[in-house]
Amino acid sequence: MELLEKVLEPNNIEKAYKQVVANKGSAGVDKMSVGELKAFMQKEWPRIRQEIETGSYWPQAVEGVEISKENGGIRLLGIPTVIDRLIQQAIHQVLSPVFDVEFSEYSYGFRNQRNAQQAVIQALGYINAGFQDIIDLDLKSFFDLVNHDYLMRLLYRKVTDNKLLQLIRRYLKSDILMGGLSQQRQEGTPQGSPLSPLLSNIILNELDRELAKRDIRFIRYADDCSMFLKSKRSARRGRKSIGRFIETKLHLKVNEEKTKICRPLEFFTLGYGFVTDYRKGEKGKYNLRVSPKKFKSLKDKVKEITRKTTPLTFDERIAKLKTLTMAWVNYFQYAHVKLKLGDLDGWIRNRLRYCIWHQWKKPNKRMRSLIRLGVPHGRAYSWSRSRMGGWAIAQSPIMGTTVTVERLEMRGYLSFSNYFRKSHRSVPTEVQLRFSFV
Repeated sequence: MELLEKVLEPNNIEKAYKQVVANKGSAGVDKMSVGELKAFMQKEWPRIRQEIETGSYWPQAVEGVEISKENGGIRLLGIPTVIDRLIQQAIHQVLSPVFDVEFSEYSYGFRNQRNAQQAVIQALGYINAGFQDIIDLDLKSFFDLVNHDYLMRLLYRKVTDNKLLQLIRRYLKSDILMGGLSQQRQEGTPQGSPLSPLLSNIILNELDRELAKRDIRFIRYADDCSMFLKSKRSARRGRKSIGRFIETKLHLKVNEEKTKICRPLEFFTLGYGFVTDYRKGEKGKYNLRVSPKKFKSLKDKVKEITRKTTPLTFDERIAKLKTLTMAWVNYFQYAHVKLKLGDLDGWIRNRLRYCIWHQWKKPNKRMRSLIRLGVPHGRAYSWSRSRMGGWAIAQSPIMGTTVTVERLEMRGYLSFSNYFRKSHRSVPTEVQLRFSFV
């Protein structure tokens, strides 16, 4: 059976449909939402399927959206139409098993049973094994600079179905609509399409092969790649030669300003940093911490949820905070961050108290609310007429002894430190030893 036939099999299309619906996402240039896809498929899919089979199907343009990166700069996202997302997802489901078997053990991005935490733990294993001169590689605008001809040559190695290859090339060449103007793409595969992660792994697997050939320890998560060596001299030599390989063989560009050679304390990857582990009693041993940028980003998100002017009910704030707490802690469960989380929790509770004080608004309501919480009438009257600012009131004993932690928990509040205590895991030692199998 040809690969295109597998792509168009009803079971594969049904699976792709469910994935696209689960992913949600914005409408493309045709303004069709995910909710409208089912009715559209029932009416139009036979025609679209026939066009794909005969090679006459042309994807629609993608909607270009620019978003700001955390570290500055702009990232271009390309949003395909919902139907094109479904077709690309169906292609991804068929091609992924074909290529994944050849991918490196140390490639962790956009692959089943692999995640960013595994990459970070592997990095820690390298560092604690003595590979502490690190090349922190940054590829310049990777998704915007992918060479279409080179990518297609890599696909030709394992895909012989010409109609499927033709369809993939058409997706690569799809116009991008920016500010009402359509631009034809000669290179690049903008982030946002279901195919982009797989195509990026197919190209960068060539880098993985080259690093393995040179016996260089590395981790890679999509286009984030870090290499671990035992001396600055080796790192400087590796940076130069690997940079030459990337630009001449892969037709990509190294960002010379952001690519650097560093030691563990200066190295951050996938939101984690590294800190000296004095408890081990051995010189040169490290443990994991949360990068300052990620901790600041967390506080910014908490600020948005707990800002008194944000139009949310108290229960909505608590629900959003709980979701954020669980997602953040589950990702950073290997980091040493307990003390910082305790301070964060105290700050969050005061912000919640400030929101409550603000919602009470008028003095009489504040007085009645304090009385209901057990404050004597005279004291409640005095505090309700206080000229102190709301933030000062939130940190005062009157709120701390009435809007207690226990009462907040009864409303559904979940503290970062409590959830972290339940979720925290030690780094698996067996994973740290995998470096020896490179």
